[in-house]
Amino acid sequence: MQTSINPLLDSRFRKLFAAQVIALVGTGLSTVALALLAYDLAGAEAAVVLGTVLAFKMIAYVVFAPVAGGLVHRLRRKRFLVVMDLSRACLILAVPFATAIWQIYLLVFLLNLLSAGFKPVFSATIPDILPDERQYTRALAYSRLAYDLENLLSPTLAALALLFASYTGLFTINAAAFLVSAGLIAASRLPAQRPTERESSTWGQITFGIRAYLKTPRLRGLLAFYMGVAAASAMVIVNTVMYVRDDLSGSEFDVALTLAAAGCGSMLVALGLPTLLDRITDRTVMLSGSVLMTVGLGLMALSPGFAGMLAIWFLIGAGWSMVQTPAGRVVNRSSAPADRPAYFSAQFSLSHACWLVFYPLAGNLGTYLGIEITALLFALSVMVFTALAAMLWPARDQVALLHTHPAIAHSHLHTHDVHHDHAHHGWEGSEPHSHPHYHPRLAHTHAYVIDEHHATWPASPHS
Repeated sequence: MQTSINPLLDSRFRKLFAAQVIALVGTGLSTVALALLAYDLAGAEAAVVLGTVLAFKMIAYVVFAPVAGGLVHRLRRKRFLVVMDLSRACLILAVPFATAIWQIYLLVFLLNLLSAGFKPVFSATIPDILPDERQYTRALAYSRLAYDLENLLSPTLAALALLFASYTGLFTINAAAFLVSAGLIAASRLPAQRPTERESSTWGQITFGIRAYLKTPRLRGLLAFYMGVAAASAMVIVNTVMYVRDDLSGSEFDVALTLAAAGCGSMLVALGLPTLLDRITDRTVMLSGSVLMTVGLGLMALSPGFAGMLAIWFLIGAGWSMVQTPAGRVVNRSSAPADRPAYFSAQFSLSHACWLVFYPLAGNLGTYLGIEITALLFALSVMVFTALAAMLWPARDQVALLHTHPAIAHSHLHTHDVHHDHAHHGWEGSEPHSHPHYHPRLAHTHAYVIDEHHATWPASPHS
C-alpha cells in the first residue's frame, strides 16, 4: 500500500508540528513583550537594548548548538526535548521580574542557549519519523509556513492580548506555550536515537558536526547560499522601518505591510515548493532563489516608491524561501541517521553565524551610507555568494560515490553493515557493540557521508 505524502496524516508529526507552532507563537508574543519591557527599563535607549539582545541571541545559537548536537546522542532524545521546553518555560517566567538591563541580557542569553539545544535536535527528529523524502519535503514546507505565519500573526495576537492584560502577561502565555509543547512531545512516540559509532573525545564530539559539515561539498555550497539569505533578510528586517518612515514618510502600518509582503512571498513559495522539488533538484531551486534575492536587492538600490518596495520585498521573501525550505533535505541527505543531530546543529550554528555578521552590517551601512547604497552592496554580495555556492556544490552531485578504505585495525561501537563484515567468537555481545576488529582494504560504492569511516570527501566521483 502506497504511503500518503501528506505528513499531517502521521500522528507523530502532527503532535510535533503542533508543538512547534504553539512554541513559535508564544515566542513571538514574548518578542513584543520584550520590546515593551526594554522601553520601560531603557526609554530612548530601547533600540540599543533590543539590538544587543539580538546579538546575544545569535551568539548563544552559534556557540551552544554544536555542543548540544555533538553530545545529545548520549541522552534520551524525548527527555532532552521535554527538559529544554520546561526549562524555557521557567526562564521566560523570570523575565518580567528583571529590574536591570544586564538581567534581561542574562535571561535572554540563557533562554536562547536552551533554544539552541532544542531547535536543531527537534529538526533532526523529523526525518526519522518521516523517512519518505516527499513526505519530509512537505513537512519542511509546513515548518517554513509556521515561521512566516508567526512573524505575521504574533504582533496582531499580541495587540489583541494587550487589550485584556499587561505585557507581562505575554511572558506567561509564552511559558504556557512551552509547557504545552513539552506535553505534546512527551505524548509522542519518537524513534529511539540511533547509537553513533563516534568514540572521540568530548571536544571531538562537539566539533564533529561542523567539521563534517565543512568537509561536504554540497553543505559548503548550502552555507554560501545562507550567507546570501542572511544578507537579504537582514536588509529587510533591519532597514525596512528606516526606509519606509524616513525616505517614504510612511506610517507604522506601512512598515508592517511592507514586512508582511516579504512574509507573503516566502509563504506562497513554501506552499508550491514541494511539488516543484519532486521534479527539480534542490541546487537548481536554491540557485534560482538566490538570483531572485540578488535582483530584488538590486532593484531596491533604484529608490523605489512604496508600491515598488512591496513588490521587491515580496520577491526577496520568495527568494529566501526557495533557499531555506529545501535546506533540511540537503542536510538530511548529507548525514548518517545517527549523526543527524550533529549535522543539523552545525547547520543551525553556521547559518546563524551568517546573521550575526549581516545584522550589524545592515544597520550600520544603512545608517551611514544610505539604504540604496547598502542594497547595492548587498546585491553584489549575494551575487558573489551565489557564484561561490555554484562552485562549491557540484552540478553533478552524486549521492553514491566510489571510494577506497585503507586497511585498518581499531575498536569502536558498531553494528554489522557493509563496513563491518567480520567474524565473531561469541563474547562480543549484542549489537551495537565494541571490540577490536580489522578492516581489509576495500573499494566500493554507496551513499557517501562524512562519518567515523569516511573522514574526507573523495577527490572526484570516480576516485
